[in-house]
Amino acid sequence: MPLDFTKHFVVVPTEFKLRNNTGCSWKVMVKLMNGRVTLDQGWATYTAVHQIKIDYMVTFKLLTPDTLKVIIFDDDGIEVVNKCGKHDEAFAAKE
Repeated sequence: MPLDFTKHFVVVPTEFKLRNNTGCSWKVMVKLMNGRVTLDQGWATYTAVHQIKIDYMVTFKLLTPDTLKVIIFDDDGIEVVNKCGKHDEAFAAKE
C-alpha cells in the first residue's frame, strides 16, 4: 500500500475485510513493514482464488476503517468480475 495510506488511521487495523465487486468479503491480516502497510496472511489465497495474475491492476478503496473495496482489472484494462466461490473458511469474512 502507498506510504500515505497510514495517514487515514489513528491506529492501523490488524486485519482488513476485502470486499469485491459482487459483495463477497475476504479477511486478510495486515503487517506494518518499514512504515508501510502490507497485506499478509490471507492475501496469497485471495490472489489465487480470484486468479490475479502478473500485469493485472488491483485497486483498493477504503470503505470503512477495516473494509477495503477491491477492483481487479485484467491486462487489457477490463474489470474482472468474480462470483463468490469457495473461500477458505479461515479467511472468508463473516458479515
